Amino acid sequence: MTDHVQEIKCALYNHAQGQIAKHKTNVMLMMERSVGVGEHSNIVETIEKELNEIAKYQDQLTVLNKYFPSNNKIMEGIK
Repeated sequence: MTDHVQEIKCALYNHAQGQIAKHKTNVMLMMERSVGVGEHSNIVETIEKELNEIAKYQDQLTVLNKYFPSNNKIMEGIK
């Protein structure tokens, strides 16, 4: 596999992982400090939206690994 193909796959992987981390952090903060989140009157609905974003990026990782397998050790653990 050419280097640029591997770099693209790594970029996609890193982007998805970063987005998952961001949305996971948002959920954790909302659960721990829901009182201080004034612009979100419906905490459960807001958390559901964050979970949907996590699912979207997790799905991207699954598709990337299933249809575009890699020899990259970093990406091997993602299912």
